[in-house]
Amino acid sequence: MRLPKVISCTILVLLLAGLPGRTWAGPASDLVSDFQKGLIAVMKDAKTLGVKGRYERLEPLVKGTFHLSLMAGLSAGEHWQTANEDQRKRLVAAFTRMSIATLATLFNGYSGESFQVVGERDGPQQIVFVDTVLKSSGRDSDVQISYVARQFGQYWQLIDVIVDGGISELKVRISEYRQTLKSGGVEALIKLLEGKSNDLLA
Repeated sequence: MRLPKVISCTILVLLLAGLPGRTWAGPASDLVSDFQKGLIAVMKDAKTLGVKGRYERLEPLVKGTFHLSLMAGLSAGEHWQTANEDQRKRLVAAFTRMSIATLATLFNGYSGESFQVVGERDGPQQIVFVDTVLKSSGRDSDVQISYVARQFGQYWQLIDVIVDGGISELKVRISEYRQTLKSGGVEALIKLLEGKSNDLLA
């Protein structure tokens, strides 16, 4: 599988910007396991924390696990190339806030759920798929969750999530943001993401 030229260029530009603050030198599956343990801990305290408390607990976990600047840049596609430095920083900040707010809204309780890492698979473009399952007593079947990991230097970061073998979360966002970017560029996307975050955290 070959990446489109504009996407490949975007990846190279973003990689030059460096890594997030927290990095993981162990196996990609260990990074995923650590992230899922953090999610379970937040779920167990969800009712006490409330959505804003969950956001605060999830923020360092998400920022240290996902390469959010890369994901934000890929979501903007070719518009990332024409954005200025201030716009890029605000886009990454808005994308990050919206991503964390989404998790804080989704993981709003605990009913005995547990995660299990099934294994790793090599993918194209030097990525690794970490396959996991989410088990819940209230569901007839497990939820299959595959995390897309990539090594940056000696460190692993996650760059995408695929649920039940479907379309990747990143591809969904790219498709969702396409019309907004077409009509108003990066500024319109920043406004959209900020609005979604505000609604989720209200």
